[in-house]
Amino acid sequence: MNSSIVANVKKAFTGEFKDLVDPYVQVSFAGLTGKTSVKKHSYAPVWNEQLVFTEMFPPLCQRIKIQLRDNDPVNNTVIGTHFIDLKTISNDGEKGFLPTFGPTFIHLYGSTRDYSLIDEHSNLNTGLGEGVSYRARLLVAVRTEITDNIDLAPSEVEVEPTFPINETAYGKNEEFFMFTTVLDVTMIDKKLGDKPIYLEISIGNAGNTIDGHNQTTRELSDSDSDDNIEVVTTTEATWQSTTPPVKPMTNDRLYYYLPYWDNKPCMHVRSIWPDYRRRMYNSNIIAKIVDKLEEGLSEVHSLMDLEDPGGERKLRVVLDEVHTSCARYSSIAKGNGSSAGMGKTKLDKERMKLCLREIEQIGNMARNLKALVTKHSFKERYKTAQTYLQKLRFLIEDPQHAMPDVFMWVISNGKRVAYQRILARDLIYSIVDEECGRDCAKVQTLFLKLPGKKGIGPSGWSIQAKLQVYMWLGLLKHKKNFVNGLPKGYEVSHELRNAERPRAMPPSTIHYVEKHTFQMRAHMYQARSLIGSDASGLSDPFARVIVSEYCKTTQVIDETLSPTWDELLVFEEILIYGTKQEIKSEPPAIIIEIFDQDKVLLEEAYSKPEFPPSLEWYELTRGPDHAGELLATFELLQLTQTTDEASLPALPEAKLVAESGIGDSDTGPILPVPRGIRPTLAKYRIEVLFWGLRDLKRIHLLTVDKPRVDIECAGHILYSSVIQNAKKNPNFGTPVKFLELELPEQELYRPPLTIRAVDCRSFGRYTLVGTHMINSIHKSCPMIRVILHSSLKAEFVKGVHVNHVDPANPNQLTANSYTVVDTDNREVSPLLPKAKDTPIMLDYGTSQPTKKELKTEVNKKRKQSLSDEVDNDEASRDWWTKYFASVEAMIEENKEARKETAHLQSQQNGTLQIYLDEATHNANALQECKRELSWSSERSEKKKHTLKGAATAAKFVARLSPKSARRKKELSTALMKIYPCELEMQPEYNGFKEWLLTFDLYRGKKTGDDIEDETRVVGTFKGAIKVYKWPLPKDIEDHTIMGFDPQYGFFQGLPSNDPIHVLVRVYVIKANDLHPMDLNGKADPYVVLQLGSKRISDKDSYISKQLNPVFGKCFEIEATFPQDSMLTIQILDWDLVGSDDLIGETRIDLENRFYSRHRATCLEEHMALAVLHRWHEFPRIGCQLVPDHVETRPLYNPDKPGIEQGKLEMWVDMFPMDMPLPGPALDISPRKPKSYELRIVVWNTDDVVLEDDAFFTGEKMSDIYVKGWLKGPEDCQCTDIHYRSLTGEGNFNWRFIYPFDYLVAEEKIVISRKESLFSWDETECKIPARLEMQVWDADHFSADDFLGAITLDLNRFPRGAKSSKLCTLNMLKMDGSVPMVNIFKQKRVKGWWPFYIKKENEEMELTGKVEAEIHLLSKEEAEKNPAGFGRNEPDPLDKPNRPDASFMWFLNPLKSIRYIVWHNYKWAILKLLVVFALAIVLLLFFYSVPGYTVKKIIGA
Repeated sequence: MNSSIVANVKKAFTGEFKDLVDPYVQVSFAGLTGKTSVKKHSYAPVWNEQLVFTEMFPPLCQRIKIQLRDNDPVNNTVIGTHFIDLKTISNDGEKGFLPTFGPTFIHLYGSTRDYSLIDEHSNLNTGLGEGVSYRARLLVAVRTEITDNIDLAPSEVEVEPTFPINETAYGKNEEFFMFTTVLDVTMIDKKLGDKPIYLEISIGNAGNTIDGHNQTTRELSDSDSDDNIEVVTTTEATWQSTTPPVKPMTNDRLYYYLPYWDNKPCMHVRSIWPDYRRRMYNSNIIAKIVDKLEEGLSEVHSLMDLEDPGGERKLRVVLDEVHTSCARYSSIAKGNGSSAGMGKTKLDKERMKLCLREIEQIGNMARNLKALVTKHSFKERYKTAQTYLQKLRFLIEDPQHAMPDVFMWVISNGKRVAYQRILARDLIYSIVDEECGRDCAKVQTLFLKLPGKKGIGPSGWSIQAKLQVYMWLGLLKHKKNFVNGLPKGYEVSHELRNAERPRAMPPSTIHYVEKHTFQMRAHMYQARSLIGSDASGLSDPFARVIVSEYCKTTQVIDETLSPTWDELLVFEEILIYGTKQEIKSEPPAIIIEIFDQDKVLLEEAYSKPEFPPSLEWYELTRGPDHAGELLATFELLQLTQTTDEASLPALPEAKLVAESGIGDSDTGPILPVPRGIRPTLAKYRIEVLFWGLRDLKRIHLLTVDKPRVDIECAGHILYSSVIQNAKKNPNFGTPVKFLELELPEQELYRPPLTIRAVDCRSFGRYTLVGTHMINSIHKSCPMIRVILHSSLKAEFVKGVHVNHVDPANPNQLTANSYTVVDTDNREVSPLLPKAKDTPIMLDYGTSQPTKKELKTEVNKKRKQSLSDEVDNDEASRDWWTKYFASVEAMIEENKEARKETAHLQSQQNGTLQIYLDEATHNANALQECKRELSWSSERSEKKKHTLKGAATAAKFVARLSPKSARRKKELSTALMKIYPCELEMQPEYNGFKEWLLTFDLYRGKKTGDDIEDETRVVGTFKGAIKVYKWPLPKDIEDHTIMGFDPQYGFFQGLPSNDPIHVLVRVYVIKANDLHPMDLNGKADPYVVLQLGSKRISDKDSYISKQLNPVFGKCFEIEATFPQDSMLTIQILDWDLVGSDDLIGETRIDLENRFYSRHRATCLEEHMALAVLHRWHEFPRIGCQLVPDHVETRPLYNPDKPGIEQGKLEMWVDMFPMDMPLPGPALDISPRKPKSYELRIVVWNTDDVVLEDDAFFTGEKMSDIYVKGWLKGPEDCQCTDIHYRSLTGEGNFNWRFIYPFDYLVAEEKIVISRKESLFSWDETECKIPARLEMQVWDADHFSADDFLGAITLDLNRFPRGAKSSKLCTLNMLKMDGSVPMVNIFKQKRVKGWWPFYIKKENEEMELTGKVEAEIHLLSKEEAEKNPAGFGRNEPDPLDKPNRPDASFMWFLNPLKSIRYIVWHNYKWAILKLLVVFALAIVLLLFFYSVPGYTVKKIIGA
């Protein structure tokens, strides 16, 4: 990728940085930095150079950094910095484009140029923070080329010269006119009140009077080669950018103002810029769509919070508006195809296409979404609409600058002191309304801030000055429109009449003749959720109301974050300029600042009053943060010469309050908010359950010994009793107290509740411990309906029997029975019979069993033993069997739910409603069915039962009894509920907070940092608060927790909060996905429990090198509530050296669980618990009970807040110690693997593919051997080699022996081994029980050839064929057509199995067959009947009957001659021998003939 930065810079409008400037441009991208050449002594340098970066595409780096710097021998100074984000200048979509930019000017901002030796804002020049002054502009282009060359990227950036470009081709220079009228300047900080001050407005360098533009010293004639450069001359004659200096005045010495009165000063600036208005217009239209959508969605959100059904209708309206706005955008954009002000760069064109495409798409999607908004899908559709907002927001900002930003400065004593930076696009004028800037030709309020670092943090919270200004920016030819939006009532001067003439001077002041006097009344009622500013975490708030140049203050309310002032502040004579109509439509802004008595706290909430006034909540902000809300309203009452006091609404009578102002003795009487405006009050009762305090930290190094809790609401305080010894018993002696007071009837005006904990120390001193704010009473304290009485808790533990009771014989109810009679006429529950006089008896199972029952028990045991014989699997059943069956059931349930959801989503709008209703019904039915499954242990029984009479009830209970379940031939596993999250997160249990809530107590100042604010928690208050009208209305719930009359309080029948001893059993099953803690990417986890002062560590049983350890432990702890209420379970990492590290921890509030009516204590699963599973269907006292379950809790590390470190599966049982002790704890210890020995005898092979060619004969043959393994290739065993198999047959009679440890229930082989020589202990891993067998061809001088393989799953593999002919690849089908064998049940199996290889197309090819016998023995059996490896003793196997031709040729040369040479070439050899013999005879004959002949001749 060649990303060439064409730094083709023609002009840089900058003032004098130092005496002379030697500028150069430095560009950084993807770790590389390139520089242009340095242009000496130039204010307007021209480079015409390009920097080429070579980088892989798409690049990992997302930003290009462009810096204009001044070359200096000592220190290179940064003049300005700009970042180009590649996401904004490219698009990776289908119709996307590569990064492209310009050629266009980028405007650089930084610090002011005050020529001081040390520039305190120099970091603004490097791009850190908001630049406060214009520095320069650069003409830059970026283009990207993808090259075919894929050589290594060069380590340096190439700098090359490039051709100059014609600027006017990309944007014609136009003269722009900016006009500003200052209507008033108030709230000037008292530091600026001493000396005269004036305002200055500037755009670029135009208008900058102190440190503005310096003309280049070069003569224009020198640059005749660059004759196309237009020099923009902006002299001070074309502007009047400052107001006359005026000394500030004050009425109250708090804030100062500039006394402009009737004459409002004006400023104007003319400047020349390239005409890129279309970029701004485009951004403005999109920004207006975004603003409208954001406003609509926030309204929808507030309606959603209030659960108002009008939310759906509003969302439809909002989506309809989006569709209309998007259509309007398309028509405007298409209509301005080639109008003036259009950008002509490639990016301009591509961006316009992108915006059109995206906005048209969003418009269509909004229209379609509108049709899909239903009651059920409302929240989902709202989320989808939020995504449209994000997409549109991304399109607003144009990466190519159009015009520089506008700066408004306050200058005092020749120094710039406070400023505001305004986007030029917010002020730009267009004849099309949608394209206008949002502040163009409008009066806006500007809050000036301090420059640089001073404007951030506490020093930036206070306002330096508040300006009411009217601004207009546009082309000089549109100048006639510059006063169109100015508030009427001014005198039309000569300058204003000539406004249409482009060169006519605009007015320097506007004289207002129409003005009106008003009385302003500020009704300050209350504030809530203020930020704590004192060390105690509270504040002493008072409010300051500033309108125009006047300021008034409310009284101080001590130590509260929710002050109720109930005060009316009257501003007698306020002068407002303009016509009555304009004042009514655009009333003046009112500023309310809320202070802590010793320093500034919050500010900047302003409102537009309405008539008639009603109190409204206004948001308070501190800097960028939300800082609370204010309930107030404001009214302006016009005063004329004829107005007398009688014609105005009467002021209320003064309150009799002890004055606590801010040292002002002349504040006069305090007036309350008048009756018509203040909220209508009604009598309410606040009933508070003071349960106790927990985890109180030290305050001022002292422990909190005698705490008390105060509940404050609307100035009334309810005090709890004092806890005499918080260490011994942190619960309150008197739990329930109430307070009667008057509260607003409207929910909107309800005051917040403050919970304050104080420590009562010696000598009558009180120290604040911490506070908690409840903003909305109705949300935090919902109606509490029913609570299970504590006396029933322990009695449910053993199980409940349901018997039918004859109504004619009531005497059969025993003393330990509990009767529930439905006295209501209508049928409330399917569990209860229709006959209202038929009671159902719940027997708690503590009575003695009868003889008959004992006899039945014996029969049950006999039948049980029979069923055990039938299914020998039962022996392996334990708690883990139930666990794994439950996990499977949960997975199935989740699959079903996902299918259901997918099915629903695929439906069209027309049928959606019906399907949703059906789905809800089906889901409920499915849930019911699953629930019955879990307690009835009858997998086949899925019918939903209802009781329609006494007889049916008896039959129903009989069907559910254990006896009937055991009649089933097939024993199925009882299921339990596996929760994928904590129990507290399950919606049906309400976090176990149905009557006992936990409130965090905070202390100290709110910093805004979440982590720091967590450390502000100094303890928790446990209790509940109920707010209700008194006397109680008629339509209220007619019973409380246990059916009591609410007239006597809502907290009746609650258990006692006296200390109680409890036996706690914590079952820790396993952990999942733990965070690795060791260098090897593993951890050595173990469990630590902490409850109160008790600590149990299981360090000795740490599990080596595991991230998913199975603990299977039960820990027993005796606890005393309330002292030991918080259980902490930690998972630590064992380390050989050094301290052990915390992986993560989870905390459980045992007290809330113990006292909850959902009974999260202990629930054993028996079939007789049918009624408890339907407990929620009982009237009045019914609720969802926690079933036999396992919960999954996330683990967190306090050092890494918010990041999950793993999950822990566990559950907790609790038993009160004053009851009979429970049975022994469940054994959930991890299953121990059973030792087995697998013996495999490989008898023969057949039809093995022939791989080699014979050396002498060229025949096809193979040297066959078989290898196999069970635990892994390192466990491999091989047969001997059957040499020279010519038919693919091999004979082996060879035994493999594999000892292994096996988990029957999990069907896994367990391997324990040291990972390396230096490992401290063995690591355990589990692998599937699979036997691998392979057939190979042995080669002596090269690697052996692989011929084929088969993998047999020992739990499920095909039965072997009886003969080689019947052995085919069809045996490996998994479609159920082939009988399967489980070796753990069958123990011994013999047969033929095929070897195969997979081709490239995944088809299987038969490459051989093996006859084998597989024999499984337990370790004990193997020891009794030992067998040798291969053919060795004991129990040796016969040698295979191999053909004589099976041998290794170079080890048996004689055999080689006999079986290879002689067998194949015997006739050839015989012929050869005959020919050889004849040849020798002839040779001898011819050799001896001469000699014999001579002898004969001589006669010797």
